Amino acid sequence: MSSRLFWILMAAIGVGAALLVLNDSSGSTLGVENYDFGRLIWLGAFGALIATGLLRSGRPLGDMARNLGTWAAIVLALIAGYQYRYELQDIASRVTAGLVPGSPLALGVEDGHATVTLDKADNGHFEARILVNGNPVRAVVDTGATSTVLTSEDAQAAGFNPAALNYTIPVSTANGMARAAAVKTDAVAIGGIVRKDMTVMVAAPGMLSQSLLGMNFIGSLSGFDVRGDRMILRD
Repeated sequence: MSSRLFWILMAAIGVGAALLVLNDSSGSTLGVENYDFGRLIWLGAFGALIATGLLRSGRPLGDMARNLGTWAAIVLALIAGYQYRYELQDIASRVTAGLVPGSPLALGVEDGHATVTLDKADNGHFEARILVNGNPVRAVVDTGATSTVLTSEDAQAAGFNPAALNYTIPVSTANGMARAAAVKTDAVAIGGIVRKDMTVMVAAPGMLSQSLLGMNFIGSLSGFDVRGDRMILRD
């Protein structure tokens, strides 16, 4: 790039900056909002630099046009992917929910708080694939259970030793009473909803066929509701 073009660009940027300073109080420059006008200056200078480099490269205009078209398509695809990231995330979640039972049907954010949508399983219950200490556990959402209860197998997968626990605590579940032991978890999570240092119960071996996501977790939410075959949990 010649020194002449360099100084022309510098002068254009300087004039634009001066106009922004002079019109700071009015909020617009030449009928354009100052924020957009500032972006226009920098994008224009950047575009001029790219155009000058391409012209000085000596390559045929047809080749340059094809390359620019390819890069423009890539940039537009990236922008579209970002703008529709939540819709794409929902599609991925729906596919995963069909392949892995209990996986969230959708993940979202409402008023800055995470939401998780669950689909009703074939057995008529809402199931959730939760993470206990980072390990996946398939649990039934049970509002009749006073606490989250893990089977001995799921507890062992989460890093606990069921054989070393003392099962003296009675817990209420939708299927009746069970004996359990209390343990402290590092974290219990479902989607973007995470509860740290939560106490959960471990059922005595053979007393529970599937882990339960109980009211000590559900009660910590800002709300949840059931709409047909879907349950929405709100952090």
